[in-house]
Amino acid sequence: MLKSNYQHTVKDSFKIKGIGVHSGATATLTIIPALPSTGIRFIRTDVQDRPNIIPARWNFVTETRLCTMLSNNHDVNVSTVEHLLSAFSGLGLDNAIVEIDGPEVPIMDGSALCFVKALDEVGLVNQKIPRRVIRIKKTVSCKEKGKEISLSPADGQYFGFEIDFENPLIGFQKHIHNMTEDAYRRDIAPARTFGFFHEVEQLKKAGLARGGSLDNAIVIDGDKILNPEGLRSENEFVHHKIQDAIGDFFLTGMRLMGRYYGIRAGHDINNKLLHTLFSRPDAFEIINLGQKVRQHQIIVGNAYASDSDLPLAASA
Repeated sequence: MLKSNYQHTVKDSFKIKGIGVHSGATATLTIIPALPSTGIRFIRTDVQDRPNIIPARWNFVTETRLCTMLSNNHDVNVSTVEHLLSAFSGLGLDNAIVEIDGPEVPIMDGSALCFVKALDEVGLVNQKIPRRVIRIKKTVSCKEKGKEISLSPADGQYFGFEIDFENPLIGFQKHIHNMTEDAYRRDIAPARTFGFFHEVEQLKKAGLARGGSLDNAIVIDGDKILNPEGLRSENEFVHHKIQDAIGDFFLTGMRLMGRYYGIRAGHDINNKLLHTLFSRPDAFEIINLGQKVRQHQIIVGNAYASDSDLPLAASA
């Protein structure tokens, strides 16, 4: 679990600029301090003709093919949010306004590491308001098309994952991550997204991977890794899948007290699991410094306020 029981935001605003892996469009993120219990909110600053605020919440997910896309009720969207949200979750950032002047979060080097380094440079500030944690009381699960995923009770925060590829460079990999800040920094944040060279043209014809390159993804061609530097760790592939899962789960607006386990899972079934979880009020409870919060607050409280009801940015 995290080192502090209190909510945090960034000490000051900072910018990150880069290219979107799917859109190929350059975008600049401006990450701004926010008031306690704001959560994470994206603002599309390039959209001025309609409401442009998009809450980072599971019920605003509208697309899950190769990334997680969020959309508000006015057809304003932002995609590939999972690595940024993973870094926020891993380092303990609870509240921030993320202004973005394009449709896709920059891919950077294909991992969460660049976001981690930027957060380290600016620093976080304790807001002295208790965090909320979602504690899993009963196991919930989803299965489809060879994919399996579950959330089960545990004293702590764990993300387990299995992958199994026919390609010999990946093969079968399994890792159970005890979610601490140090372990996240060491094992999970540096892990890059990956793909296969023979799929590149097909993806580009589908309007995807327009910004993909060896600078922002591990590319595999048969029995070779095309990146000159090779892998960052032996289990980089499964570590990246855990990185994605941490980002997708942070769309609850809270940290997990329980065990996530995915087998060949992806963004689509991650979101289906969250829909399943929140349809089962007997399967979870919200804990606030040891005190239970009424379950319906997860629906009507600050975490699910209207996308036009944006608290003022905080001054750190």
